Amino acid sequence: MRIDEQHITEPGLVVLDVTAADENTIRAVMDSLQQRWATSGITPVWRAPGEAGVRARVYADIRRRATTE
Repeated sequence: MRIDEQHITEPGLVVLDVTAADENTIRAVMDSLQQRWATSGITPVWRAPGEAGVRARVYADIRRRATTE
C-alpha cells in the first residue's frame, strides 16, 4: 500500500504498519494505540501471500490524545 503525502504532511502525523502473529494480537495493539492517541481506529487486517503473520495499517496523530467518552 502506498502512503499518501496527506497522511504525513505535518510533524506528529504517523503511518504505522503493524505485523503480528495473529488477528487477536494485532487488534489488541491497535486498541492500545487508539486509547493513547487519535488514530484511524481498528482497521482491516490482511495477510500477505507467502509471508508470516497478519498486517494492519494505522494512521495516528500523536499530538492529540485519545478522547474518552
